[in-house]
Amino acid sequence: MASQRKIIHIDMDAFYASVEQRDDPALRGRPVAVGSPRERGVVAAASYEARKFGVRSAMPSVTAQRRCPELIFVPPRFDVYREVSRGLRAIFLDYTPLVEPLSLDEAYLDVTENRKAMASATRIAEEIRARIKEETGLTASAGVSYNKFLAKLASDHRKPDGLFVVTPQMGPSFVADLAVGRFHGVGPATTKKMNALGIETGRDLRAQSLEFLQRNFGKSGAFYYGIARGVDERPVRPDRIRKSIGAEVTFARDLHAHEEARAALAPIVARVWSHCQRAATSGRTVTVKVKYADFRQITRRSTLAAPVAGAAELERSALALMHPLFPSPAGVRLLGVTLSSLCAAESSSDPQLALAV
Repeated sequence: MASQRKIIHIDMDAFYASVEQRDDPALRGRPVAVGSPRERGVVAAASYEARKFGVRSAMPSVTAQRRCPELIFVPPRFDVYREVSRGLRAIFLDYTPLVEPLSLDEAYLDVTENRKAMASATRIAEEIRARIKEETGLTASAGVSYNKFLAKLASDHRKPDGLFVVTPQMGPSFVADLAVGRFHGVGPATTKKMNALGIETGRDLRAQSLEFLQRNFGKSGAFYYGIARGVDERPVRPDRIRKSIGAEVTFARDLHAHEEARAALAPIVARVWSHCQRAATSGRTVTVKVKYADFRQITRRSTLAAPVAGAAELERSALALMHPLFPSPAGVRLLGVTLSSLCAAESSSDPQLALAV
């Protein structure tokens, strides 16, 4: 039974920005964005001081500066972030071999059986957070529960520098009161579709039959049916290999002209590249997905000679694939970009290149 598992989700607090504030005392307590201040730059990460102004990762730099005129931009140092991440992983492995990294700054741990023979997963999470603080000078938030879905929700519940536990008794009611948009695995497009079907909260989702969810959401329907009840049987997979990174947007109105599609593509590319930066990865195969107003769907892909070096190159490749598809008399309701054939990213000698969009 899933309730027998003891799962911890560790999520570093504003990781890139916190590393910069740790290493430069002049940045502490000030709004910081890791990224490029250039006109077509993008925010890779924002400190909590910057987030108070609405600054978020993947946001265009000009928008971020407009929201927070005092915002300080610092170039990324991916070699440093990777080194800190290796230290985090070493701490995790002291407790369990079942560690599933999601990116440089977060991971699942299955501590049902652990190397310290500790009965309490909450106590393990407390120890890990204390060690992270002592060994790196950074803070981490942790969620503890009986499955991955709830552990990840819990880690976000008392951020930053927090710890929250969702017990088997709490699980179903904890999910019921949350908006579906906060569920990991339910993206913006799915949230919009659920809302259109009258599904606003976990309680609304739980009221739907399995058949209804499968009819409207395909193979994901069974997953949504389970998580609405606090059930998630996915194991922690230490050998998990991510095959692709992508993002897509369903538009409120159909797109017809190339210029409006080009403008719509830019924030999608920014989201994909932001995910790549967090995972310290890149890829050689760029895929563009287009869904038309009549729900006909096509994909176009291109494999490059070398991994994509930055968001600007990713955008150029995606635009080249999309260009022949416009103008579109049928109208486009959805655009998506995916990067696959993944590999570890190389640090750019010019940080601005890796962040220009």
